[in-house]
Amino acid sequence: MTIADDRALGQIRDSAYRSLDPLSVDRTNLSVDRRIREQGESLGPEFQRLFAQQDSVLVFADEAPLANFGHPCRYLLYDPQTAEQLADLPARFPPWGESLPESLIGFHTPIQPAAASSLFHVHPPFRCPVVVPDGERYAIFYSGMSNTRHLNDMEFGYRTLVHTYGFKPENITVLSYNGTTNTQEGANTVWPGDKTPYQIKINGEGRRSAFESAIDALKPKLGANDLLFVHTNNHGDNWGKESFLCEYPSWGEYLAGDFCAKLHELPPHRALIAMMEQCNSGGFVNPVLASSTAAATTIATAASATQSSWASPDGLWDSFARDWFAAQAWADPYGKALAFNPDTNHDGKIEATEAFNYANVVRNPQDTPQYGQSSPAGGNIFLGEEYTIVWWWCQLIREALEPRYHELSQAEYHEQLRQLEPQLRELARSIDARSEELRGETEARIREIVGR
Repeated sequence: MTIADDRALGQIRDSAYRSLDPLSVDRTNLSVDRRIREQGESLGPEFQRLFAQQDSVLVFADEAPLANFGHPCRYLLYDPQTAEQLADLPARFPPWGESLPESLIGFHTPIQPAAASSLFHVHPPFRCPVVVPDGERYAIFYSGMSNTRHLNDMEFGYRTLVHTYGFKPENITVLSYNGTTNTQEGANTVWPGDKTPYQIKINGEGRRSAFESAIDALKPKLGANDLLFVHTNNHGDNWGKESFLCEYPSWGEYLAGDFCAKLHELPPHRALIAMMEQCNSGGFVNPVLASSTAAATTIATAASATQSSWASPDGLWDSFARDWFAAQAWADPYGKALAFNPDTNHDGKIEATEAFNYANVVRNPQDTPQYGQSSPAGGNIFLGEEYTIVWWWCQLIREALEPRYHELSQAEYHEQLRQLEPQLRELARSIDARSEELRGETEARIREIVGR
């Protein structure tokens, strides 16, 4: 690897800084790659079709450092001997591949993550456990060129599905980066929400082929009464055509049309909930609704088809994903109470429309959330399950379980609760059956009374 000398790098840094106009100098981060790019070398993702016309030192000018890619950025190319500027190339993605190169040095970084708004973690409010008497629930998480914030979003989502809604971990498929909890920033071991190890189980790499294999594996299992939750994260763009998701390890394009064609191969099922965080994700709304084989479908996205999605000010999360999952969990990642109760109809459930409405109201002002549903029934989809139950069910469960909820860690509590699930499910079924009998008896009695 050929490295530019310090004298030339100093002149290049000065020149790059002077190229910033007064409006952009306080909102553009600059970093220089000490490695000399060889003549003809491809710069950034192949689909950008940007090349070094001669041996060059590259300065990366990030014009929206807290936005996900794609977003406006520039490659400033300089002669490694004379420090003369050779080119100023508009781009949408960074000039590196799988991970940040060690030769990259930030030298003008006015945009830095702010301090986290909450660091102390508390137990979220106790919620009545979701017992599912009929139908299974499945989930697929996908993130290609993951940053740590994308992994954090998915961890929050994974914990919400398993802890709040009782999803079976074996029914959740997670495809991220290189198949581990590593990201472009390196290794990750502790989730910032409660400072405990990541619980999410990564099943494969963030590639199109892995997502399509997950769909294929689901085909023989997905039944008419089942629900599927699909969450996509990391980066995306539309690059002058249709919206796409990025793939590991080279920012590859997973086009909305191809993604949705694969979804269309699924057998008929009860419900599909999709939540997409990547830039330009709004371009997936209509294709997902058109291709879904579910009886009811809902989709929420962080951005329109032409806009970027944004990280939270502290850089630990993506704003929209964090807030959508917070509505579903009834608490933020730190266990803190929400800005308002997302359950606006007070039925004890967070429907798809309510989760979107909450995230939209408290949204990062730079996000442009979009929403779509196949019908009013699509907006009423709930990550739990619909079943008839008497009003005192949750009251009795609360009295029995809440002391243990506060004694144990979240992971221990929910692991023990899963062991009780078969018995609770059987009890719920018996209550449902008896409730239907009572309904029939009551209906006949009412008709008799009214008839007289």
